[in-house]
Amino acid sequence: MKAVLGGRLIVPGKNGEFCAVSGYALLYQKKIARIVPEAEISGDERAYFDVIVDAGGGYVAPGFVNVHIHGAMGYDAMDDDGDAVPAMAKHQASTGVTSFLPTTMTCDYSAVRRALERIRAAISYRGGARVLGAHMEGPFISPSACGAQDAAHILSADFSLVGPFCDVVKLITVAPETLPEGTDFIGDCQSRGVIVSAGHSAADYDTARYCLSEGGIRHVTHLFNGMPAFHHRAPGLVGAALESDADCELIADNIHSHPAAHRLLWQMKQGKHIVLITDSIRATGLGDGESELGGQKVFVKNGEARLGSGALAGSVLTMDRAVANFAKNMACGIPAVVACATRNAAESIGMGNEIGTLEPGKRADIVIFDEEIRIKKTIVDGDVVFG
Repeated sequence: MKAVLGGRLIVPGKNGEFCAVSGYALLYQKKIARIVPEAEISGDERAYFDVIVDAGGGYVAPGFVNVHIHGAMGYDAMDDDGDAVPAMAKHQASTGVTSFLPTTMTCDYSAVRRALERIRAAISYRGGARVLGAHMEGPFISPSACGAQDAAHILSADFSLVGPFCDVVKLITVAPETLPEGTDFIGDCQSRGVIVSAGHSAADYDTARYCLSEGGIRHVTHLFNGMPAFHHRAPGLVGAALESDADCELIADNIHSHPAAHRLLWQMKQGKHIVLITDSIRATGLGDGESELGGQKVFVKNGEARLGSGALAGSVLTMDRAVANFAKNMACGIPAVVACATRNAAESIGMGNEIGTLEPGKRADIVIFDEEIRIKKTIVDGDVVFG
């Protein structure tokens, strides 16, 4: 048995909301075994622990879950390089992430297929954050809301292109207004366990509202970005998402959206159904300079990643900074914000029964950090992978 002692555990309280509790020990092996008062652990029992991790008064939380990340440290999920995703996994662990979805983008579909095959192979990788599967961001998106993705490679939604990879694709972004009539792309995905997300979309409010209430879509890709801005006479996908119970991704870098938009989202969702993501690209962790995304030049300066046109091109955000930024913007307490990077994210992709909370029977995916969300240690399946 292994134990984490001396920390403030972030756990679900009686009403389900995350809270921090002190004086408790977290006992685990590959899965969480028990959470018990430290005072109840006898000296004899401590002597038989294989590993004792001293949290030093820091927070002990479920590992962060990043459902939308393209790359980091010079690597991208689209790279024809078997080392790319494992390198991303190591970097993710250093930022407190214990599970993630490498995210593909709109490119020639043969390149997307190869990327999905590499991600499938990386699911067995150990040594960093766990690869849960893939997030396909396109190519079934709208040309008018493609953002930094290459409109030349946009395709009409066709489940036959996704079907061979349903074992690896956990999440797929589509523009709902572009779905071909006479087909049931959303239903086909759902029947195979693939979550469909609305994004890179110019859908009007009525179309978006129908898709998020009756049409089977319960996820929105990076809310506020890759869609028309909210207008009081044309609320669009933003308005429909805010008044729905859909899980809404948020790039909390204070660049892609203003902190006031974060607070509006929090108030509309009552703190629920918010999923913090990074949407980070290969330039993440490398500082300012020139980089690349989907064959396009990207220029990073002062923490902003932009195309030559000035358009935002993903981010160089890390999950620890996303949590820190959101906590500062919300002033609602660290535990409540941690839920947006853990339980909410896990539940949004149908994995809340395995990861996302510190509860007996869940995977022993644990992150320890201080008040500034500086990562001290990251544990995946009971093994330390960072710190």
